[in-house]
Amino acid sequence: MLPSPGRAVNTRPIASARLWQHGSMVAREELVDAIAGFALFADLTDPQLTAIVHIFDETVYAEGERVLRQGLSGSGFHIILDGEAAIVVDGQERARLARGDFFGEVSVILGESPIADVVATRPLRCLVLAGPRVEPFLVDHPRVMYRMLQAQARRLRAANRWRS
Repeated sequence: MLPSPGRAVNTRPIASARLWQHGSMVAREELVDAIAGFALFADLTDPQLTAIVHIFDETVYAEGERVLRQGLSGSGFHIILDGEAAIVVDGQERARLARGDFFGEVSVILGESPIADVVATRPLRCLVLAGPRVEPFLVDHPRVMYRMLQAQARRLRAANRWRS
């Protein structure tokens, strides 16, 4: 069954032998190969990448769909596999995210609502880890936590330059 326009589709469980993608099946090994190229996972071994594929869910969002809502909802860590999303604060677009980028981690870590909307600007396919599972995942994968910290430092530096 194909996803209905405007509706998120969760293809749980990712641990199945194959994954659904835009009407075709994708081997789990192909997904491991895809995330191996992401900076966030650059320090991980193949067995560690395979384990990640097993614990994350895959979700597809339609173009124009809000993935996170500023001040309202958001309790997951998202990693973009395909597509593009806009970061929108108070109705103003601040940034674009694409393949390999991630979002939602700050809300999860702080236990607070998102400070921005995240809107799919094209069909968006993400790996998603539910909020309560993020801390154990990061503790079990300190190199991912370090890469995430580096990305946050870059974002903070860019935001400070923007304000100056």
